Amino acid sequence: MHLRAPAVLLAARPHGETAVIARLLTEESGVVAAYVAGGRGRQLRPVVIPGNLVEAEVRAKSDSQLPFARLELAQSRGPWLTEPLPAAAIAWTCALTASALPERNPYPSLYSALAALLDAICNAPSARGWAAALAAYEVLLLRELGYGGAKPVIGGLEQALEILRANEAPIARYLLADTRADVLAARVLLMQRLERMA
Repeated sequence: MHLRAPAVLLAARPHGETAVIARLLTEESGVVAAYVAGGRGRQLRPVVIPGNLVEAEVRAKSDSQLPFARLELAQSRGPWLTEPLPAAAIAWTCALTASALPERNPYPSLYSALAALLDAICNAPSARGWAAALAAYEVLLLRELGYGGAKPVIGGLEQALEILRANEAPIARYLLADTRADVLAARVLLMQRLERMA
């Protein structure tokens, strides 16, 4: 396996003293897990933040081996991690995507939608500018994995919150039922913060 492509970094789990196992979403290869040497070191720590857009070079000698990855930062989400609402939205969307998608299955529409959603979260003046995109992304994820219906038409924040509330049960039941980590905790925190706006 040899892959060089832009990717959204979904998760980074510590491994050993200084390395991480990163889960990356690429357009053509889907989610790829890879070993990043020095991922917790001074140089790469700001790169392996969930939500960051990276240029990834992934190599493995065989399909049964965990690939090695070299990452270069293309776009950082770090500045928004100090803002409670954007930080909660980035954490939730990345954790959901990392937990729900199977490895090495391409989902080009999800890659494009996630990249656009993360851009909206970071560039909109408030959550009113991206709450509808978040609700639409959850519906798209459910639909792409075979559990959803038609794309919703969302008029405003209240309607987006209504769809987000309705999405919680199918996400918990179908997408996160087999996960060991409490991924929904990130969603609960995000929803509490969004509800305060309504």
